[in-house]
Amino acid sequence: MISINGLTVVFGAQVLFDNIDFHISDGEHVALVGKNGAGKSTILKLITSHQKPILGTIQISSNTEIGYLPQIMNYSKDKTIMEEALTAFYEITTLRNRFDVISEELTKRTDYESDSYSKLIIEYNDVNDHLNIFGTESIYLQAEKTLLGLGFHKEDFDKNRGSFSQGWNMRVELAKILLRKPSALLLDEPTNHLDIESIRWLESYLKTYSGSLLLISHDRSFLDGVTSRTIELMLGKVHDYKVSYTKYKVLRKERMAQQMAAYRNQQKLIEKTEDFISKFRYKATKSNQVQSRIKVLEKLDRIEVEEEDTKTLSIKFPPAPRSGDIVFRTKNLIGGYHNKDGDKKVFSGRDFVIERGEKIAFVGRNGEGKSTMMKILCEEIDALSGEVHKGHNVKLGYYAQNQEDVLNTNLTVYDTLEYVAVGNVRTKLRDILAAFLFREKDIDKKVAVLSGGERSRLAMARLMLFPYNILALDEPTNHMDMMSKDVMKQALINYDGTLIIVSHDRDFLTGLVDKVYEFTGGSIREYLGGMDDYLLNTQANFESSIGDTNALNIKKEDKSDVHVVSNKQVNILSFEEQKILRKKHKTLKNLEIKISDLEDKIKKTEQKLSKSNQDTDINSLTKEYHDLKKLLETTMSKWMELGEELGN
Repeated sequence: MISINGLTVVFGAQVLFDNIDFHISDGEHVALVGKNGAGKSTILKLITSHQKPILGTIQISSNTEIGYLPQIMNYSKDKTIMEEALTAFYEITTLRNRFDVISEELTKRTDYESDSYSKLIIEYNDVNDHLNIFGTESIYLQAEKTLLGLGFHKEDFDKNRGSFSQGWNMRVELAKILLRKPSALLLDEPTNHLDIESIRWLESYLKTYSGSLLLISHDRSFLDGVTSRTIELMLGKVHDYKVSYTKYKVLRKERMAQQMAAYRNQQKLIEKTEDFISKFRYKATKSNQVQSRIKVLEKLDRIEVEEEDTKTLSIKFPPAPRSGDIVFRTKNLIGGYHNKDGDKKVFSGRDFVIERGEKIAFVGRNGEGKSTMMKILCEEIDALSGEVHKGHNVKLGYYAQNQEDVLNTNLTVYDTLEYVAVGNVRTKLRDILAAFLFREKDIDKKVAVLSGGERSRLAMARLMLFPYNILALDEPTNHMDMMSKDVMKQALINYDGTLIIVSHDRDFLTGLVDKVYEFTGGSIREYLGGMDDYLLNTQANFESSIGDTNALNIKKEDKSDVHVVSNKQVNILSFEEQKILRKKHKTLKNLEIKISDLEDKIKKTEQKLSKSNQDTDINSLTKEYHDLKKLLETTMSKWMELGEELGN
């Protein structure tokens, strides 16, 4: 499928790859890993001919179609979301148009024995065979499922993509690649702009993807879920492990221990040899031995070890000053923003209490209000209505996604930290910077020349120098590699203050937080027990949504698995109140039955659409499908409202 042979790439004086080889077979799912700057993205660019090697060859099978998603790409903003997604079916559309033209012509021709008629029949069969390869499912339905899976809502489909952020536009490009169903996927950080639900959908899709996959990602859970082989780039060489990422980490640790032992033994040998040469260099009786040992050193294949493997990086937040027992308390809070058409409500009606020492995650689909809530708590914006009470002696450290904008661009990287550091932490500034990927050659750079990602990491490092008792972090790991995330996670686990964090990185949140607030559908749900419990409790809902790729597609049996803790008071009900309550529960049960029936009807209609032929009334069937979907959404909305009212 894809074969890399003797590849050498040099940038200036730096050798990025030195005569590397590896091969990817049909259907293999491979993770490409290594520290930032190791050349992972360059490998993908070389395979897709966006860059050229100095030496070596890249061979790709002639029948291989590659779908490539880079981290940054240009795209047109002229079409709507759905129009752009449907461009993925250009070949199918062309074939269907040609099929219709040939079919029309054949009905008019009577020269059955002519060569031109025979050629037309052959072309008709060829076009029909190609169409059968693509399947019979409606291209609109395929596009709809994929867009919904990647986090779009139906009301987004007819909006111009120019009105969406770069992150959402990258989702459109990913959707187009998946819809083309290429035989090989090259994905460079595809989860960067996805929320947890979209990541889970993409993970489920890639698990069953039959083609080859070469994946770059800093999401450990995602890599474990979709790959079974790990290729590591380190110091210009390739190390190939036929295992998933987590197993690779175990094997790598063993290899690095062996390599470190070999490195130390070699260093001892070099030191003794150099001592001998230095001692007897000018002694005539030892000249032959000296020259012999000089040649040995010149020919020695020196073992290299990555810098971070020579020591263990460990950083700590300063001790948190004691705050009051209650850090935040909200009442009847409605969050959103103002625009020219009036107030846009994002979430409403949530009362909650955050206590000292809690570690809390805000999760949910993009646009549901996680960052809005964070900004309200940090007094960056006002709530549309409701109350937010901050506790006694709260010293808040806030990391926003645009936090790098507040840095002084005239300072160097090192000076940025030294300028604000106090006490013993001043002796550890280089270690802190190293944990955030700033090496010796980087610390003297001016902030003005840093990339956006580098500024974000520097802002995060700067935040660690202050004695805050509450940290509010909005996507702090977006520009970190796995080692940096591990160091950061351990520091946050050991942090003795209160933590509120917005993140879509499941592995980073697992073992770190003890409570999860999920922002969904304009409301906020509370899950106790940490990330594992949240993922377990929402798994049933997620699995039920995969078939239809609709986040609201919650089946009857799934509802009982959702563990939602409300703050309502328990009161003694009168007989009349109990009667009303029983009636509401009966209505809720009937709605669940109706939802199940509608889902069955939708599935049957989808099957009819997928098996449609020339005799099928597509328009009528499509209208029936959309009417059923609308009725399901209305019924689901009623079910959710009544469920929230009853505390289910």
